[in-house]
Amino acid sequence: MSKVSIGKKVPQFSLAATGEQNIKLSELKGKNIVLYFYPKDSTPGCTLEGQDFRDNIRKFSSRNTRILGVSRDKLSSHEKFKEKQKFPFDLISDEDETLCTLFDVIKEKNMYGKKHMGIERSTFLIDEKGILQNEWRKVKVKGHVDEVLEAVKNLK
Repeated sequence: MSKVSIGKKVPQFSLAATGEQNIKLSELKGKNIVLYFYPKDSTPGCTLEGQDFRDNIRKFSSRNTRILGVSRDKLSSHEKFKEKQKFPFDLISDEDETLCTLFDVIKEKNMYGKKHMGIERSTFLIDEKGILQNEWRKVKVKGHVDEVLEAVKNLK
């Protein structure tokens, strides 16, 4: 499977998500999609990022934009995380790294001197026609949601 690139149509995908559903890109046509990849449920940075999206959900919704979080965590972990944080958006479980590979977010990370492969915090904006319009890699949580919202406002 080829990787995504700005200005190109995002390949179809279908993955399990919270609320006992399967998220299919084809069923999201007509909506803008913010797909944000994060390393792990219930960790400080990931919680803060999710809360920022949660707290701005009305601004995104009013611009026909759906938020979807993605990590390699199991659905059971996602359900607990979503409920505890009262996220009004769904979390996709990508245990086999299908989306992570498509969006090229698995990178070598260094934690306390140990190297391992993990999700590099990244966000992607897909327009209502399924075209990738913007990407943010190596995301710093503070101020990130405001940047994404600005990009949504600037969509044609």
